[in-house]
Amino acid sequence: MADAIVIGSGPNGLVAANLLADAGWHVVVLEAADAPGGAVRSDRGVDPEFVSDLFSSFHPLAVASPAVRGLGLEEFGLRWSHAPAVLAHPLPDGRCATLHRDGGAPDPDRLERMFGAHDAAAWQRLADRWDRLDPHLVNALLTPFPPVRPGAAIAARLRPSGLLDLARFLALPVRRLAEEEFEGEGPGLLLAGCALHADLLPEAAGSGAFGWLMAMLGRRYGWPVPVGGASALTAALVGRLESAGGEVHCGQPVREVVVRNGTALGVRTADGRGHRAGRAVLADTAATALYGGLVGWEHLPGSLRRDMRRFQWDFATVKVDWALRGPVPWSAPAAGRAGTVHLGADLDELGDYAHQVLTGRLPARPFALFGQMTVADPTRSPSGTESAWAYTHVPQRVTADLGPDGITGRWDRREGEAMADRVERQVERFAPGFRDLVAARRILTPPVLHSLDGNLVGGALNGGTAAPHQQLFLRPVPGTAGPRTPVARLYLASASAHPGGGVHGACGANAARAALSAHRRSPARFLPAAGPRR
Repeated sequence: MADAIVIGSGPNGLVAANLLADAGWHVVVLEAADAPGGAVRSDRGVDPEFVSDLFSSFHPLAVASPAVRGLGLEEFGLRWSHAPAVLAHPLPDGRCATLHRDGGAPDPDRLERMFGAHDAAAWQRLADRWDRLDPHLVNALLTPFPPVRPGAAIAARLRPSGLLDLARFLALPVRRLAEEEFEGEGPGLLLAGCALHADLLPEAAGSGAFGWLMAMLGRRYGWPVPVGGASALTAALVGRLESAGGEVHCGQPVREVVVRNGTALGVRTADGRGHRAGRAVLADTAATALYGGLVGWEHLPGSLRRDMRRFQWDFATVKVDWALRGPVPWSAPAAGRAGTVHLGADLDELGDYAHQVLTGRLPARPFALFGQMTVADPTRSPSGTESAWAYTHVPQRVTADLGPDGITGRWDRREGEAMADRVERQVERFAPGFRDLVAARRILTPPVLHSLDGNLVGGALNGGTAAPHQQLFLRPVPGTAGPRTPVARLYLASASAHPGGGVHGACGANAARAALSAHRRSPARFLPAAGPRR
């Protein structure tokens, strides 16, 4: 019998399992898929000579997160690689805003050449604000709510007036932030594109803070990739866990969390086998899969069922992977040095796109995040070629197609091909001749993404909306904030819990620490377990 069973081997589940194993617990991870990793996996499915990341590719939150950094994964084979530039946002006229990693040592001449004197000074003010709060802001975001220690550290660095100014800054929409700070387009586009990694409109409260966070993580840590593919990060997490006596079993879908008298005793897998857990069950699953699914409503308060009906998913996603015969022919050469490229003409186009997706309409011109993986890691494809991808958000329910293709949201083969063509036309706006370089492509529509990882419900990447009404103590619903659930010894360890989406492992770390804390407080309530110890 295991001390703990972890359902799901995504990064949150594996971080949780490693922390529990470090505490001497015998941990068993049960994964439904045939391979571990959840949304951190890579393959050669586009072309045998090209490595493609199926889901997440760039990992600034992983290198910034104390939960991941503290595991020392480099000892288990993980190596990081960086593109020459972190991020680029080309404009239709050939200009290009770029973000570089400076590790806290800014290059004022480069900023001025790129943004002009006024906007370079304004950008540096944003960087200085980050430096005053680093590392306490990241710690505050990734630790359980309320973040008492990092919050106190932030308060100590800022006078009361500074705290009020910070509160206003964190609430700003990214459009308003750009209007207040910048004269030119470039810096605001960098921030707005970063905000659109989530489902935050440029006009939405808090989108400025999210865009600033992602940009400053890039400035400080870069947006690195694991050498050899995203699966290298998963392999390091699995290798570390197994070295501590933990086990990972794939092809073992869990169908039920066994609950007796309000306490989780273990799980039952699809083959009918029961698996006892002496101390805890941690679910790296979507909240909607746990509540009313793995745990029947009869074991949960009625208010939770009501609140879960209001749970909101983030936008769906269509992703296209390519094997390219050569480098992308960007009109703005600076874009060719960036690992990630944001594709949208201006802030109005980005705002229109986001509002259309929010209201169920499929944009004719989709904003696209474009990844140049060989630029970031030369091992991803043969010399002179490029392993690339792009994704764009689409409505969870399509009510109208503003483009010419009559896409309805069935996402059959025709609709997937039409959407991929639309994404390629968007790339062509900024890189004429791109389509001539395509040797092979793979299209991942929302149903395909969901089938590959059950946590990507409807193709949503972030475990639920990042909007303020479902964040912090309201995530996943009011009253169940964080990892604790209404069932004793059962913990929510997925991105549906605070702090939400991203490869930072914090959701799993918070769940593991909650389980350890509960065991220390009431060891007599837990069953003895036998198994290997570290």
